[in-house]
Amino acid sequence: MSLTPQSGIMNIALYEGGKSSIAGRSDVLKLSSNENPLGPPPSAKAAILLAVSEVYRYPSTDHAELRDAIGKAYGLEPEQIICGVGSDEVLQFVCQAFAGEGDEIIHTEHGFSMYPILAHMAGATPVNVAETERVVSVDNILAAVTDATRIVMLANPANPTGTMLPEGELERLARNLPESVILVIDGAYTEYAEGYSGGAELARTMPNVLMTRTFSKVYGLGGLRIGWGYGARGMIDVMTRIRQPFNLSTIQLAAAKAAVEDQDWVPACTALNAAQRARLTGALRQLGVACDESFANFVLARFSDEAEASAVDLALQGEGILVRRVTGYGFPEGLRMTVGDEEQTGRLIAALTKWREGQA
Repeated sequence: MSLTPQSGIMNIALYEGGKSSIAGRSDVLKLSSNENPLGPPPSAKAAILLAVSEVYRYPSTDHAELRDAIGKAYGLEPEQIICGVGSDEVLQFVCQAFAGEGDEIIHTEHGFSMYPILAHMAGATPVNVAETERVVSVDNILAAVTDATRIVMLANPANPTGTMLPEGELERLARNLPESVILVIDGAYTEYAEGYSGGAELARTMPNVLMTRTFSKVYGLGGLRIGWGYGARGMIDVMTRIRQPFNLSTIQLAAAKAAVEDQDWVPACTALNAAQRARLTGALRQLGVACDESFANFVLARFSDEAEASAVDLALQGEGILVRRVTGYGFPEGLRMTVGDEEQTGRLIAALTKWREGQA
């Protein structure tokens, strides 16, 4: 018997996460996955421990308490929020619900690598649109829209570049898309961009805009996989119909609720990130390494060519430091470096300086 997978599935390249170990070393500094060096707030850790005693019970199917907590923290309507296993699952919901064979999903050339994967999962065709100097181009996206376009997927701030589309340009994109095209604003790094709401007002006022967020970054809960989306009631209702009723566990729900209610944690994390991001960016430029201003919790360092990037990667591993190669994102010359705490950033800068001095 011959088994034939659904159209598009065999076009999916397997996702590769950041490395987390180096053979023979116990002092590895992992700066390859954009994790919060402070981890989750103590309140979330306490909630996890308390929830352990309740794991024999089925979790809530409507996520009402978590949605209420998110709504209070961000000034949003809870009934227009949907929760998922990381924001990735929310992105999967919108693709599965609103696109299929014969449809197109637009993403940009250096966008998050899950976007074309999600398009193929839905049987749709991913359409790759050029950026301008590593920044999303609204004009290029609008020019790529056809009658077959169903979704535009956009990370802002972007991964792996760290660049950001100004809110005025984001609104121009939303206002000029056909009403039949959904604009997905993937805001995994929103909290790190000072004064930016992640597109919340567009998602509140426009029926074809979806904003997604995650607990994996600033809230330090990457290992639990929790995310959410916010959009028009009609859109959320459709997506909820394909959501597994028990997609989030008791522990996930308890941890996320405690984290989002602990709003003192966010400014502490973002202040640390802003200071160390500026420090790392300045050091890279002093060492003659190109990098754009980042609005996220990482910096994309661009070396002279792929060979130099490979050499630096190996040199850093020799110092016990892991960063992320981003060849698959269109940057063979690039290394994406997570912003750590003061000590971690100092260790990274010292290793980069040692490498540069070795080139003299």
